[in-house]
Amino acid sequence: MRTSNQTKGDQTPDLWKPPLKSYWPPYSRAWTHAKHVYNLSVTDEEKNALSEMLGTYA
Repeated sequence: MRTSNQTKGDQTPDLWKPPLKSYWPPYSRAWTHAKHVYNLSVTDEEKNALSEMLGTYA
């Protein structure tokens, strides 16, 4: 059986989301923080997925 981290690999939020929706908000905040700290660009697809995950309340 594969773990979530193994299935995720290096995929972006538009291609992979944590299986538990309760983890979507902290995951998306961490992803957004890393992008900000390292001044990395965000694709439109990533932005849409992150917006969806940040708006989720479990």
